[in-house]
Amino acid sequence: MDFAYSEKVEELQKRLCAFMEEHIYPNERTCVEQIQQGGRWCPAPIMEQLKEKARAAGLWNLFLPDSEYGAGLTNLEYAPLCEIMGRSPMAPEVFNCSAPDTGNMEVLVRYGTKEQKERWLEPLLEGKIRSCFAMTEPGVASSDATNIEASIARRGDEYVINGHKWWTSGAGDPRCKIAIFMGKSDRAAARHRQQSMILVPMDTPGVRIKRMLTVFGYDDAPHGHAEVMFENVRVPVSHLLLGEGRGFEIAQGRLGPGRIHHCMRLIGQAEVALEKMCRRTQERVAFGKPIAEQGVTLERIAQARIMIDQTRLLVLHAAWKMDTVGNKAARKEIAMIKVAAPTMACQVIDWAMQAFGGAGVCDDFGLADAYAQARTLRYADGPDEVHREAIGKMELKRHQ
Repeated sequence: MDFAYSEKVEELQKRLCAFMEEHIYPNERTCVEQIQQGGRWCPAPIMEQLKEKARAAGLWNLFLPDSEYGAGLTNLEYAPLCEIMGRSPMAPEVFNCSAPDTGNMEVLVRYGTKEQKERWLEPLLEGKIRSCFAMTEPGVASSDATNIEASIARRGDEYVINGHKWWTSGAGDPRCKIAIFMGKSDRAAARHRQQSMILVPMDTPGVRIKRMLTVFGYDDAPHGHAEVMFENVRVPVSHLLLGEGRGFEIAQGRLGPGRIHHCMRLIGQAEVALEKMCRRTQERVAFGKPIAEQGVTLERIAQARIMIDQTRLLVLHAAWKMDTVGNKAARKEIAMIKVAAPTMACQVIDWAMQAFGGAGVCDDFGLADAYAQARTLRYADGPDEVHREAIGKMELKRHQ
C-alpha cells in the first residue's frame, strides 16, 4: 500500500482547508444562533448560503466514487477529505457529504431504478431535500437485524407498511422528504431473505413522528433523531428497492462506505480535541506551573497523538482494501476501524474535557457535544460487541 496522497487529493485538501478557514469555522456560532432563534427545527439560513458556495467551489458530493454523480474519488482518496470535514459539526452538510444522506444516495445509485433516481436521487444530489433511514426498532435488539418486526406486505399494486422505528436520524428536519424503510416481506423465507427495503415518502398518510429523541441531552436540531410510527402506510410496488428479500444485500452495500465515513470524521474530531487540549493546558497554571508541564498531561497528549495516528493508518488501510478487493473482502478491516475509531475519539475527547475542567462539560467549547457524538457512534452501524465478535471469528478461522 502506498500511503502518499496523490496530487489530486493534495489539491482538494488545500481547497477544502481554505474553504473551512474562510467559510465554515467563522460561521459555526452563527449557525447555532440561527437554529436557536428559528425555533430549533428550522434549517439555518447560513447553511443554504454556504452550500451554494461549496457547489460553486467544486467541493460537492465528494463522497461518491461514481464520477457521473460525484467527484470520482476512491475511498482512499476521500478519507483525508472526510477527516477535514469532521473537524466541524456543520461541515459535512455544507459539502452535501453528511449521513444518512450519503448512505441513502449510495443505495439509490447502486440499487435504484431510473424512476427512483429521477424522483429521489437527483434532488438529494442537488441538496434540495434530505432523507432518513428507518431500521432500528425499540421493541427488539436491532443490532441483530433479523429481529426486525416491521412488516412490508404486498396488496395488489401497493405495499402496506407497518412498523415502530426509532433513532431515525434526520427525520426531524423539515427538508427530509424520503425514508428508506427496512422491514420483513416474507417471514417464511430463509433468515436473511425475509427483509426488504422500500422507499417511503415522509408525507405519506400513516407516517407519524411520535417524538424527537435526545443524545445526552442534545436534540441535534434541525437534524434530530426521531421515533416514528408507520401505520398502514401504502406506497406503490415501484417503491421497492432491488427486490423482495434483498434487504440484507442492500444493507451490506450501504454500510461499508457509511461506516468508514464515520471513522474518517471521528479522526477530524479527535484532532480538534487534541488541539484544544494543547492550547488550553499551555494557557492555564495549576500548582505553580502550566498544566501542560504536568507529567500526566504530557503523557495524555503523547498518547492521544499515538492513538489518532494509529487509527488514521488503520482507516486508510481499510479504505485501500475496499478499493482494491471490495467491501466484502475488507469486512474485517471495516469492522476493526468501526471499533477503533469511536473508542479512540471518546478517549481523546475525554482527556481534553478533563484538561478543561468544568468548562469541558458545558457547551462553550464544543467538547461535550463532540463526546456525545463519538460515544453514539459506538452503537451506530452496529455496536462494538457485534464487530468484535466478527473480528474474533475471522481471526480464529485463520488458525483452524
